[in-house]
Amino acid sequence: MEGTQKPIELILARNLMSGLSTPAFLVDAGGVIVFYNEAAGKLLGVRFEEFGRAGPEQWGPAFGPFDQDGKTIPYDRLPITLALREGRPVHDTFRIRAADGAEHEIEVSAMPIQTTGGRQGAMAVFWEADG
Repeated sequence: MEGTQKPIELILARNLMSGLSTPAFLVDAGGVIVFYNEAAGKLLGVRFEEFGRAGPEQWGPAFGPFDQDGKTIPYDRLPITLALREGRPVHDTFRIRAADGAEHEIEVSAMPIQTTGGRQGAMAVFWEADG
């Protein structure tokens, strides 16, 4: 995780997510994706090691998410953003686009990572919706 010291909570969340078979990603307090696991990489069609750390201005256009009409959902309305801002878990369903252009309807649950020092980031788990 590039040069600067990361909060231990983000390191522990990354370690947890590495072992999950459910797609999951981790953002820091600024909304920058700092990790997503192998299962997420398979669904998105690109491994984290290839995509790398990215802010919403990079990952939004790459993956979405999109509403049922194909319109991009604004960053401030995403579950991960709400979890960061409001400090509570948030769940939603929307569409994402994989690297190969395939679209997937997913359900996502985002949870803030809070410590005595404040919010350090958030993690989200997601899976394909049953249609």
